[in-house]
Amino acid sequence: MELIPAIDIIDGKCVRLTHGDYGQKKVYNEHPLEVALQFEDAGLRRLHLVDLDGAKAGQVRNWKVLETIAGKTGLVIDFGGGIKAEKDVQIVFDSGAALATVGSIAVKDADTFTRWLERFGAGRFLLGADVRDEKITISGWTESTDIWIYDFIQQYVEKGITQLFCTDVAKDGALQGPSLELYQNIVQKFPELHFIASGGVASLDDLHRLRDAGCRGAIIGKAIYEGFISLEQLKRF
Repeated sequence: MELIPAIDIIDGKCVRLTHGDYGQKKVYNEHPLEVALQFEDAGLRRLHLVDLDGAKAGQVRNWKVLETIAGKTGLVIDFGGGIKAEKDVQIVFDSGAALATVGSIAVKDADTFTRWLERFGAGRFLLGADVRDEKITISGWTESTDIWIYDFIQQYVEKGITQLFCTDVAKDGALQGPSLELYQNIVQKFPELHFIASGGVASLDDLHRLRDAGCRGAIIGKAIYEGFISLEQLKRF
């Protein structure tokens, strides 16, 4: 199972939110490159980079941070937040991301997202699915839908998506453990999918359970920054 540390960006700084609430923001480092270099030094190979300013604005904002980290590390970066137009996708790839992370537009405008898959290739996208009670939520978790997570995944697996991460909104940033049952269900229904768990990871035990459940990757954020899991432990894992 691949370990994927997360860096969330507001005003060019490394932050974390709790339950996606911008009012519950904590700044961990003013220089995200320093954090990325620490991850690389620990032997981690991927990075989940989230432009929270972009997510709020509806267009990519912190592409300079992406460009800096991509230029000064060898990390395989997926970048998301504010990718709403084709020019944003192009900016993300031009700035050094290996994968563009997309969520809301795949729900709101399937035709546009399908065109991107055809133009850039489905393998260049990491599809994000935020859920509450197995139903998709969008726009930074502020909008609920009636779309069942399994129908959503099926729709895009048929269009060539191979990598997907799922975040249970109730778990994110709470350090109370991941949604194991949900993730097991997804893995069982879509065994061919490179499925990545996200949200709630608080311990090495959580990582072992996710691996045993068949997850191909796990995104880890707050647990690292709050010292629940050390980089040395991740290196040994």
